[in-house]
Amino acid sequence: MTHSSHQQEMRDAARHVGRRRFLTATGAAAALAFSVNLPAAGTASAAELDGRRIGEDPFTLGVASGDPQPDSVLLWTRLAPRPYETGSGLPQSRVAVSWELAHDERFSRIVQRGSATAHPEFNHSVHVEVKGLEADHVFYYRFRTGTWISPAGRTRTAPAPDARNSVLSLAAVSCQAYHDGYFTAYKHLAREDVDVVFHLGDYLYEYAVNATGGARNYTDRKLPAHFNRETVTLEDYRLRYGLYKSDPDLRAAHAAHPFVVTWDDHETENNYAGDTPENGVPPEEFLLRRAAAYRAYWENQPLRTPQQPAGPDMKLYRRLQFGSLAQFDILDTRQYRSDQAYGDGWHKPGPESADPSRTLTGATQERWLLDGWHASRATWNVVPQQVAFAQRRDVPTDAYLLSMDAWDGYPASRDRILKGAGAAGIDNLMVLTGDVHVGYGFDLKKDFDDSSSRTVGTEIVATSITSGKDGTDKPAGWNNQMRANPHMKFFNGRRGYAVITLGLKQARADYRTVPAVTTPGAPVTTAGSFVTEVGNQGLTPA
Repeated sequence: MTHSSHQQEMRDAARHVGRRRFLTATGAAAALAFSVNLPAAGTASAAELDGRRIGEDPFTLGVASGDPQPDSVLLWTRLAPRPYETGSGLPQSRVAVSWELAHDERFSRIVQRGSATAHPEFNHSVHVEVKGLEADHVFYYRFRTGTWISPAGRTRTAPAPDARNSVLSLAAVSCQAYHDGYFTAYKHLAREDVDVVFHLGDYLYEYAVNATGGARNYTDRKLPAHFNRETVTLEDYRLRYGLYKSDPDLRAAHAAHPFVVTWDDHETENNYAGDTPENGVPPEEFLLRRAAAYRAYWENQPLRTPQQPAGPDMKLYRRLQFGSLAQFDILDTRQYRSDQAYGDGWHKPGPESADPSRTLTGATQERWLLDGWHASRATWNVVPQQVAFAQRRDVPTDAYLLSMDAWDGYPASRDRILKGAGAAGIDNLMVLTGDVHVGYGFDLKKDFDDSSSRTVGTEIVATSITSGKDGTDKPAGWNNQMRANPHMKFFNGRRGYAVITLGLKQARADYRTVPAVTTPGAPVTTAGSFVTEVGNQGLTPA
């Protein structure tokens, strides 16, 4: 099916349901079902396929775990003998999948075992919530169907809420455009000693990937032509996840650590805002695309049942507790935001961007965040989210511009968040950010226009895994941005990830980078290290 016929299929589906009904979750779910010929509800009608009849390895996309809780873990896999094909090489049948959780890598000390069903309606993905586990423990897990056994994964539970834990190590990652290079950073991350990985968005890119994998410049393979178009339909997004998750370094990182994921824009479409697309398609057509993107996201990520989408809506913001040391409030700054001011891009701030009614989180999520801070007793309150939080002037003159897609385009929303943190008595605030394809370190100021105002927290911006290709230590604009923003303590344009270690007295951030991603096998180094003290926020070189 051609790309244009896919788009026509979506328009037909939107018209079939009708505009008024479409703009509800149930209407959009019905339109999505119509457009991909899926039952709108239930999976009992699908025939069952005996796993012994699967003739090729169905675990090509590996395994993953996510959202650690003190008494449970979420385990994920997806059956895909042929991940580059529609249907992934399986019929529209249910498949029984068994799982095991053990204390050891050899699976000689089994903790729990059970079975789950891989449903065709969810692209044969499996989400298993294993409950009744001991807090703050490492476990190993694997799946099997028929004679096939998956690779083993390593995961862990969170400490108990009242545990007086003294250290927590995490990694922050973002922005992994397949066509911009190799996922070498993930190979190194798989070997890091971290407790959990936070993915801050742009896990997937909607842009076309040509036969040679873009900047990967393959000479030993040729990718199918259907990747060489923008993702629009559910089939498009599912196939693209199959491409991304076939990467061995990404699979290694997922197998090594539990992930906590949140999206940004490219999992759906560049710089969309709520129900407003980047391009001028009708809202019902865009929401159908959003519904497809959200469904494929849930199918391919280690997410729990409360995150399962309903039509074009998916509640991705959520809270995780790691003992008394850290509370994580994971945000969604795409689904509920006001449209970007001044048509997006970089602009001089003005009345439109300063409008106090503008929001990046939506009122409900904002209230949830502030209420959670009032109830928090954690030493560190960490906010994993998507776009740059601190002010970023592009030049050190009065002619500066700000990004309308970041919090700079929503200053009233940012001000409410910072004032809310102050009102809740949050002393050690840390924001984790992706999106911008560089590593930044910021002090968060009570008033960004007054460099002498109080520092109320820090922001660690993780550079991209590949997006932007190889990058450079000092990108264009480095001098201007460092001079224009006294609260900017670090700026590096290489690819990689950040490792953050939270302790009782301080937090440490190490910016880990690779010199190239357009060729495989690059080594990893530390481009910068900073600490911020408990009760005395602000980044200083380690």
